[in-house]
Amino acid sequence: MLALLVVVLLVLILVCVLDTRKPKGYPPGPKWWPIVGNYLQFRRRLTVLGYHHLVHEEFSRTYGPVVCFKMGRNIVVTVSGVEAIREVLTRDEFDGRPDGFFFRLRTFGKRLGIVFSDGKLWQRQRKFSLQHLKNFGFGKREMEAKIAEETRDLIEDLRKKSSDLVFMHNAFDVGVLNVLWTMMAGERFTLDDVRLIKLLQIVHDAFRLFDMSGGLLNQLPVLRFLAPGCCGYTKTVEILKRMWLFLEETIAEHRKTACSSHSRDLIDAFLREMQITSDSDSGFTDEQLLSLCLDLFMAGSETTSNTLGFAVLYMVKYPGVQKRVQEEMDEVVGRNRWPTMNDKINLPYTEAVLMETQRLANVPPLGVAHRATRTTNLFGYTVPEGAIVLTSLYSIHMDDAFWKDPKEFRPDRFLRDGKVTCPEWSFLPFGYGKRRCLGESLAKTNYFLFFTAMLHNFFLHKDPDTTEVVTDGCDGVTISPRPFRVRLASRYD
Repeated sequence: MLALLVVVLLVLILVCVLDTRKPKGYPPGPKWWPIVGNYLQFRRRLTVLGYHHLVHEEFSRTYGPVVCFKMGRNIVVTVSGVEAIREVLTRDEFDGRPDGFFFRLRTFGKRLGIVFSDGKLWQRQRKFSLQHLKNFGFGKREMEAKIAEETRDLIEDLRKKSSDLVFMHNAFDVGVLNVLWTMMAGERFTLDDVRLIKLLQIVHDAFRLFDMSGGLLNQLPVLRFLAPGCCGYTKTVEILKRMWLFLEETIAEHRKTACSSHSRDLIDAFLREMQITSDSDSGFTDEQLLSLCLDLFMAGSETTSNTLGFAVLYMVKYPGVQKRVQEEMDEVVGRNRWPTMNDKINLPYTEAVLMETQRLANVPPLGVAHRATRTTNLFGYTVPEGAIVLTSLYSIHMDDAFWKDPKEFRPDRFLRDGKVTCPEWSFLPFGYGKRRCLGESLAKTNYFLFFTAMLHNFFLHKDPDTTEVVTDGCDGVTISPRPFRVRLASRYD
């Protein structure tokens, strides 16, 4: 018996020793520890710095533009700086999406949806989604009309509240989602829809539970049995169940009212495709429809709403910038109508303000995680197949060498001779390449119309109960503004 225990102990020691050895040729990075890898080191620095992207930035300064971590059972490679990020975003072998317990948990244990899928399924589903969303107005004038309708409703609602201080960190949530939801499900919500507001709040909570690599639940999935509350499993399942129930009810209603001759929206189109497609590998299944709706619901509202929240926050913090935007709009558009997308080309400073907001807020600081689809070489280092690859968009948006004063809010950096100029590889809020953001055109239209509607109708003043305007956001998969209130003063009084 004693001999058996000794053998088991020796085997465990050997496994632990081997688990700390980084294979030859891997990128540099901190020393690995048995089982947990770099999790504890990373967590300690996260406690100090407060943001995942800042921890990655700190390790990059120590080890270079390509850094390798072992997070639990996952190999995570972070790339920083224009050259390394350009290399990753332009090479096919980095076009994959992560595959792990966390990423499959949200899609029924399978690789579904369009955000964290890849290969033929992703290609087919992306093409189908884009084609049918366009049929229902995506990227067309109908989309602008839908957004204009939502801006009018929001402004009217804010006018009713303008005698009080108004919370603005989540003020755009419902309006932004409505634009996409009318194309997806053929309906819109009222701004005071209690159930939807609660759902959007749990979406925000979900984005703050984890980081872009999938967090502890993805790194050590066995913890869901040992400490389900501490690793986020319990909360994640609770959020997913509520989201699935809401989406299942929406889809069930579509099944009851669907017309065989035409589709009213994306869900109808998907249900029709399910009926006429006999190929079992096509991906047109009930689970894929739920996963697609989940992806569009969550991704379609979170980043846009957060960016608009930061835009308002910066206008309150920098009243001189706010005044200049309003003066430009008054000169070009006048006071008798609201700005439209046709005015955008003649409002370069306003556009520069929105670009500077995206750059400085860094809402998706690490972009969306990629995966190496085969073992490959990056800057002389070996990146193994299956490695999660994170692109630090923060590193290029805050590059001292290029921007000179990256921590300053200075919209004029995007202007040259009175026209907007955009440095291709130093400004990537929507990513680049094949995996570039699907909803980029929708997001940009939302940014412009909601932002200009706000400043056309209101002066934005800081909460008198606060001593200073704090622009540091909440950490998570995306960066979101902390709750803040604004005093709105009508520009028509």
